[in-house]
Amino acid sequence: MSPPANASVNQKILQYEGFINEVLMRDLGRVLEQRDTVYEKIAEYLQLKNTIQSLQVHKENAMKYGKREQRASQVLSPADDMGPHVRRNSDSRLLKTDVDLGCHFYIQAEVEDSSRVFVAVGYGFFVEMTHTEALRFIDKKTSQLTAFTEQLTKDSAKIKANIRMVLEGLRELQGLTDLPDATRREVF
Repeated sequence: MSPPANASVNQKILQYEGFINEVLMRDLGRVLEQRDTVYEKIAEYLQLKNTIQSLQVHKENAMKYGKREQRASQVLSPADDMGPHVRRNSDSRLLKTDVDLGCHFYIQAEVEDSSRVFVAVGYGFFVEMTHTEALRFIDKKTSQLTAFTEQLTKDSAKIKANIRMVLEGLRELQGLTDLPDATRREVF
């Protein structure tokens, strides 16, 4: 009678091991991969936020220095034809930048009007926004994505707990005793 019971236990052990390896570990890998993808999206939005903020600082500095140049040009040459030219330069929205085409291959580009940006809002759609609109959207989107990553972290913790529970069941089926905790050395 012992061999059939032992065969039944071995069959259960194989089923539990298969469940751990084929279901729980796959689910855990999927959840962690999804969480990493969301973290990458958050990083892209934060990079866009930093870029927009630097564009705003650049615009403010151009306006400050442009007004100084305009005042200086009016003092040096009050000719009527010089005013609009200087004003156009001081209010210029031209932006020179390097664009990554991929694999860190950069080309120089000029953006004629950098006062508006296109932001990816999801599902392949882009919306043209002002800097303030984009910053508000980015704040909302990153908080939403952060909440989603927190949920994915909770899901991964539940899956890890399920794995631990099944492993405990396997240990009981096999009649193994609890493993001793790793000995800790006292520093003091």
